[in-house]
Amino acid sequence: MKKLTAQEEQLMIAVWQVGEGNVKAFMEQLPEQPPYTTVASTIKNLEKKGYVSGRLFGNVYVYKPALSEEEYKKKFMGSVVKDYFSNSYKELVSFFVDQKKLSAQELKDIVKMIESGKKK
Repeated sequence: MKKLTAQEEQLMIAVWQVGEGNVKAFMEQLPEQPPYTTVASTIKNLEKKGYVSGRLFGNVYVYKPALSEEEYKKKFMGSVVKDYFSNSYKELVSFFVDQKKLSAQELKDIVKMIESGKKK
């Protein structure tokens, strides 16, 4: 499965929010509404890449996610960690601490989640 462009990823987030819908329904979820034709061609690209599936309903195409947001995150976060952090989540966390993107309290919360084996 190919990685998404920034535009495709933004639209995919809208698709996950809507669930199943047409181009106009997805456009309503976007912070800035690009032209209809741009969204329509982007959704077609997502379909070609296997991220959404579409079907004709009356005279309108409706689309739905072909994979969940969670599946996408697992697939591509793993590759980010592998490609940029030598497959080390410790290096990933260290990077965010060094960049001051992760506070001491957030780090404590992460440790608690790990110890309890639970999600946020």
